Amino acid sequence: MKRNPKIMFIVASRPNFMKIAPLVKEAQKQKVEMSIFYTEQHKSKTMTGDVAKELEVPEPDYSLGLKNKAKNGSKIIKGLAFIRSVMEARRIIKRDNPSVIVVVGDVVSSAYIALIARNTGFPVAHVEAGLRSFNMKMPEERARKIIDRISDLLFIPEEIARINLLKEGKEKERIHFVGNIMIDSLKKHIAKSKRDHCHKKFGLKKNEYGVITFHRHENITNKFRLKFFIKSLKLMSKEIKLIFPLHPSTKKQLIKSGLIGKLLEVNNLKIVEPVGYGEMLSLIFDSKFVVTDSGGIQEEATYLGVPCLTMRTETERPITVEIGTNTVIGFNEEKLQDNLSQIINKQYKKGKIPPLWDGKTAERIIKVIKNGYNL
Repeated sequence: MKRNPKIMFIVASRPNFMKIAPLVKEAQKQKVEMSIFYTEQHKSKTMTGDVAKELEVPEPDYSLGLKNKAKNGSKIIKGLAFIRSVMEARRIIKRDNPSVIVVVGDVVSSAYIALIARNTGFPVAHVEAGLRSFNMKMPEERARKIIDRISDLLFIPEEIARINLLKEGKEKERIHFVGNIMIDSLKKHIAKSKRDHCHKKFGLKKNEYGVITFHRHENITNKFRLKFFIKSLKLMSKEIKLIFPLHPSTKKQLIKSGLIGKLLEVNNLKIVEPVGYGEMLSLIFDSKFVVTDSGGIQEEATYLGVPCLTMRTETERPITVEIGTNTVIGFNEEKLQDNLSQIINKQYKKGKIPPLWDGKTAERIIKVIKNGYNL
């Protein structure tokens, strides 16, 4: 069947908007036809609606609601709802009939769509291919490996990703080193974010607070890690004020585990609703440091030159540790205290910006796709 000369972009969650936005704009600039397909793994005003508007991502051509169907009820009912969603996704893809389907990052519903596309005979391109944490307990690790396995084009953000893919048997001709797509969005918005000084809105002073994020599934569903996280907040808040945009999933698990009260007892901690993309960049830029389990924030902190402590046992973004400002501290109180002391006393390492973090990643990606599929 002859394909429509166009790209279909898949948007699955909040972080996807930062990655899709520059690709959409570049496709428009290079006059490439496109469609946008939301899986709606995250569906709320604060988690996706406001971010989409802020980043000027157009309204989707198609919307699925993969996660939100049949929230309650038996496993059988949920299973049937999922099957219906899969069938609906297949119908959407066939109806749109694009030349290639572009999936970004490592969201689980993105992996489902990639599998559906491959099984329906459509080419798949993966942006942020080859990143590995080597922790198969992470849903994101499983998702990114699945997507890489079935993708025709593999767009990598750093050279270690090429090594990972070659070790897994991927053909070198499919791998394209294009740089970090997150930096495209960051560079476009950082000037305004720097001017906004959003910390003032929360009663904070520049360079006198730390930014906290914590939402990874394997962290928030582990009671030991949740307890360590709260203990760490108490430790850090003795030294400096903290701001914590509370992810809905984290809030839910804190309530479920009976730890929400312990969190609210932490002094010098300002708990706020999830903030917009520009606000988050502004908070990070004006902060003393960041403590996170987010992959994207590791990259943003590195680009902005802000110390970053990652509360995970590994990172799929090793370049942020090797030449950036990031340190993986795991769930080790000694490592936390040691690195916090270095930051407070201005002895923490100075990072550098990695290669091809230049804001032109989307341009390189669209050119490769355009040439490869005669768009």
